[in-house]
Amino acid sequence: MTTFQGIPAGAFGFYEELQDNNNREWWQEHKDSYLSLIREPLSLLLAELEPRFGPAKLFRPNRDIRFSEDKSPYKTAQGAVASVQEGVGYYLQISADGLLVGGGYHSHTPAQLARYRNSVDASGTGESLRRILEAVAAAGFAVEGEQLKTVPRGYAREHPRAELLKHKSLAASVNLGRPDWLATPAAVQDIAGLWEDLRPLVDWVSRHAAP
Repeated sequence: MTTFQGIPAGAFGFYEELQDNNNREWWQEHKDSYLSLIREPLSLLLAELEPRFGPAKLFRPNRDIRFSEDKSPYKTAQGAVASVQEGVGYYLQISADGLLVGGGYHSHTPAQLARYRNSVDASGTGESLRRILEAVAAAGFAVEGEQLKTVPRGYAREHPRAELLKHKSLAASVNLGRPDWLATPAAVQDIAGLWEDLRPLVDWVSRHAAP
């Protein structure tokens, strides 16, 4: 059985070249490199992470260009997500910039958004989230997500968690560049450790912001 041995350094070079050659002809000539350098190693990595974080899926390399002015056919990064619930989970991405690791929630149906805001408004759950985000930021993650410019209607502008109420989605991520351990089997434990740092956030949004 094949086991994960690391993400080859050539994965970054693949995306560097793709940025300058984003066309079907180049992709077809280099598809075997995509499979061997990126898709297969990431599939093995995610399989080893599955017992702790659940099954994950790799995103398709093709861009949806139907409504985009940019007709480049391929994504310049390979992303993957281990979903806890729809729109909630752990994320990683390989690109020319290196490795990005994150987690949180990105979908925001009206029902989900209402649950999130009610939970932020309540002092117990709201303060719990604030403390979680402080710890996540202290661990080196950037807190992010789609936000309104002002506090949503129905909440005081002076609300103690006004900035959190502005969020329509909530996640945290860190761009690690090209760490040496990524090319080794140790990447499993390093990425698992980063996802564990995000588990309190993922658990909170799973309980209080999921559909």
